Amino acid sequence: MNVGPSGFNNAPVTRALVIACTLFTIIFGTQGRANQLGWSYQDIFQKLQIWKLIISVFTFSSTPELLFGLYLLYYFRVFERQIGSNKYSVFLLFSFVLSLLLAVLSLQLIKDPSLSTLSGPYGLIFSSFVPFYLDIPASTRFRIFSIQFSDKAFIYLAGLQLLFSSWKRSIIPGLCGIIAGCLYRLNIFRIRRVKFPEFITSFFARLSWPSMGNVPPPSAPARSSPGNVPSFAGRQMERNYPAPAPSTVEPPEDTIAMLMSMGFDRNAARQALIHAGNDVNTATNILLESQSH
Repeated sequence: MNVGPSGFNNAPVTRALVIACTLFTIIFGTQGRANQLGWSYQDIFQKLQIWKLIISVFTFSSTPELLFGLYLLYYFRVFERQIGSNKYSVFLLFSFVLSLLLAVLSLQLIKDPSLSTLSGPYGLIFSSFVPFYLDIPASTRFRIFSIQFSDKAFIYLAGLQLLFSSWKRSIIPGLCGIIAGCLYRLNIFRIRRVKFPEFITSFFARLSWPSMGNVPPPSAPARSSPGNVPSFAGRQMERNYPAPAPSTVEPPEDTIAMLMSMGFDRNAARQALIHAGNDVNTATNILLESQSH
């Protein structure tokens, strides 16, 4: 599934998060303490071990979970590109905080001394499945034993692997993350309008190494010609993507219809496809970005 340029280009917050999760997991994994980072209601309400909440956010409890988790975090960088790093930082913080509060409340209601949550950024990962389900179209479809699948199935399978990796320990933070994603989508307290100052995302950009998949911006951004590509498409592509060669082939009607089914205007969908070289995912990103600004 194509989600734009490869690497962490224009996704410094995701890059910093991936590096942090990798380092924390390696540090605590080598010391054999990763499985001890899951917290129970006793740790929070009786022992007041708040530090566990913070460290557990960045530490996966096993290598398979680390691999699946990093794969999903890397894929979901597309949302940082769509709404910008400033707004994505708010989405990240909102998902972390709200999913943790919901998980703490869930454990308090269950009150099972033997039950603890699984460590890892499950709140962010599973909250990202909400826009993934609603906003990312399937670009290809295939059949296996007469059952139809799309290329999105691989992302769902990776998510299911994480969700059921430790049964209740992983299901609780996973479901809390989904609820947090739904509440962000519903724009409670107008949260989707909030964004961090520019210096915060610049700080994330300086934290991580530039060699990790960053693509340098083109020296001469392609300009959109009047009457052919809408001005917003040119601005979004120049800011977030290496400019693809505009297609001289008229976009297929089924592709235009797919974008129209998502609520976009026909003319805007057609012109975005032309500017994106008839790549449906890049065109979708252009249209989504134009609505978020």
